[in-house]
Amino acid sequence: MNDQSPIKPRKAADKSARTRAREFALQALYQHLVGRNTASDIDTFTRDLSGFHKADSAHYDALLHGCVEQADSLDALITPLLDRPMAEISPIEHGVLWIGAYELQHCLDVPLRVVINECVELAKSFGGTDGHKYVNGVLHQLGARLRPHEAAAASAGARKSSKAE
Repeated sequence: MNDQSPIKPRKAADKSARTRAREFALQALYQHLVGRNTASDIDTFTRDLSGFHKADSAHYDALLHGCVEQADSLDALITPLLDRPMAEISPIEHGVLWIGAYELQHCLDVPLRVVINECVELAKSFGGTDGHKYVNGVLHQLGARLRPHEAAAASAGARKSSKAE
């Protein structure tokens, strides 16, 4: 019998409560960006969605309400890092970038690489074909600006591991 099983994709049941919170927050932010719905109306709707009870509702609240309330300041952080006007960024990538920028600024308990990885996964799941690559590039730059010590440590660790290979 073979003890080595192939690596399987992560099932929905394996997702953390914070990952689920980010997914619901992204869907809510999409409604805000596209439909211009208010955060309170979106919140009421989202909490009734299937599976919401498995999400970290406090983190969801922080992301939804924090991103909507700080939309202008988040855009001001993100826009200089873009290679095109914000109006040309898809609403999904825009929402993912808001989540990433918000977490980088306000969720210091979430490591830089986790913020970036989670946002890349959101963009892969909900965004366009290569949107995750764009999100990755923008958030790496933003992470270096907002969390320079963490970014430098991650970069140094990556250089060490590439030299060892």
